[in-house]
Amino acid sequence: MMTSDPHRSGCPINLSLEVFGDKWSLLIIRDIIFGGKRHFRELLRSEEGIASNILADRLKKLSEDGMLTKADDPSHKQKAIYSLTDQAIALVPILAHLGSWGRRYLAVSAELSIRAELLEQGGPPMWEKFMAELRHEHLGEDLVAPAGPTVRETLQAGYLAVVARKAKDAAAA
Repeated sequence: MMTSDPHRSGCPINLSLEVFGDKWSLLIIRDIIFGGKRHFRELLRSEEGIASNILADRLKKLSEDGMLTKADDPSHKQKAIYSLTDQAIALVPILAHLGSWGRRYLAVSAELSIRAELLEQGGPPMWEKFMAELRHEHLGEDLVAPAGPTVRETLQAGYLAVVARKAKDAAAA
């Protein structure tokens, strides 16, 4: 007997993978979360080199799946702004764990793994702070003014420090 359910099964891991288990969806969400990218052209410049037709398809699917919203950009009539939904923001701990796992078991680069290292060191308190900042940025929720830099600023400063250190080491060699 055929069912009308389009899902392979009701398993939560299966259903999650149906949303973001392809090669690009989590990378798009990563670029929005960690890179602050909100426009199509910004997302197109992913380090992994996503094709424009694939990006358009994944943005549409992520929107249909409730991970992103799309709104007209008031500063430019032909641009759209993509925003994370609370469902996507809730992926921060999962992305932190994926980054930690990757650092532990894969051949990562120092500059691209520093954010994962900092998130691992910061643990759940840092993740919660980051999710609150993202909810403010993407959903307009109130944010208690944080003391010091934002989580994204902290992660970016770590990245820039590693890049500077590598450049200094290369110049000295």
